[in-house]
Amino acid sequence: MSLATIAQAIGAFAVTNIDDIVVLAVFFGQVPGHRGAAMRVIVGQYLGFGAILAVSISGALLGAALLPPVVLPYFGLLPIMLGLSAAWVSWHRNRDTQTPDAQLASTPAGPRVWEVAAVTFANGGDNIGVYVPIFAAASIATVTAYVVVFLIGVAVWCAAGRYFASRPIIAEALSRWGHIVLPIALIAIGTTILVEGGAFGLSM
Repeated sequence: MSLATIAQAIGAFAVTNIDDIVVLAVFFGQVPGHRGAAMRVIVGQYLGFGAILAVSISGALLGAALLPPVVLPYFGLLPIMLGLSAAWVSWHRNRDTQTPDAQLASTPAGPRVWEVAAVTFANGGDNIGVYVPIFAAASIATVTAYVVVFLIGVAVWCAAGRYFASRPIIAEALSRWGHIVLPIALIAIGTTILVEGGAFGLSM
């Protein structure tokens, strides 16, 4: 596990899960007064993200088995398209005072495991489009390194979400600017995949 691989994995996790911190902050905001609620949020987050990883790895293996290696770098077009789509949606998005994620979190007994897992998976749908091309073009050792870093990243994100839950100003800043950072990051990731793989005659 090289330092470069670790750095790339950290970067990929961070930029594809920026908005998830806000969602986690919403869930952890419902924790006080509900016994065991914090653990349910953490378990649900791991289940949801684990499902994202499972789908991503399966998609990468299927693509690698059916497609020749020369085609794999073109998977970088997926995150680019997702980034453009996210930018378009952000441009036209209407801000609501309470998001569906917040409504799901607002339950009398606090957030439930399946609710957190469902929201995490749905909110991370774009992640699959980013992770599949990364995993498809990587070795088993590299994919393993990414998975380890990602799972550690989930723990860090949970800690950050709980921290932000008590600091609304920070959570509001993430909510305001996260939708701008995400499209740029997705396009940058896709471009890197295309260039490093030599797609369209590009090369470093």
